[in-house]
Amino acid sequence: MTRNSIELGDVTPHNIKQLKKLNTVVFPVSYNDKFYVDVLEAGELAKLAYYNDIVVGAVCCRVDTTENQRRLYIMTLGCLSPYRRLGIGTVMFEHILNFAEKDGNFDSIFLHVQINNDGAIEFYKKFGFEIVDTKEQYYKRIEPADAHVLQKALRRTAAATNANNSATSNNTANSNARSKARQFTFV
Repeated sequence: MTRNSIELGDVTPHNIKQLKKLNTVVFPVSYNDKFYVDVLEAGELAKLAYYNDIVVGAVCCRVDTTENQRRLYIMTLGCLSPYRRLGIGTVMFEHILNFAEKDGNFDSIFLHVQINNDGAIEFYKKFGFEIVDTKEQYYKRIEPADAHVLQKALRRTAAATNANNSATSNNTANSNARSKARQFTFV
């Protein structure tokens, strides 16, 4: 019997090139250097996904405070195509959802998805996301250029404290990408 494991590890200066390579393969858009600088500061909001110790996916988020709301924005969540439908995307998304729920101060989680990316749209819909808007000409160098805005509403809790926020920023100091990896084993 084979055991396959999915682990999430920190993004560090030592493995940021793996994230860059992964993003060029998975996404039709390219990300600038500032994106990767911000990712290094993101702590728990940026994770590499390992499948049997091989980097096969990543998730990168940021806190968005526009429109009088505090929302979690998923900048990227992707997995190499041979490793899709193995639960890796679900593990990455559940990590982000757990972060948002533990924080307790997010109004929603949202992201942009190219309008023809039916697989991604269905993935997010199974977690309760809804298409709330369509941005015309959102993408600059790809066709179709339009993007759906998908959003999942969250309930804010009054018990949430700033301690969760400071604990998150302290996690960026971790230099060993694997030391705090969450491990999931499937039989």
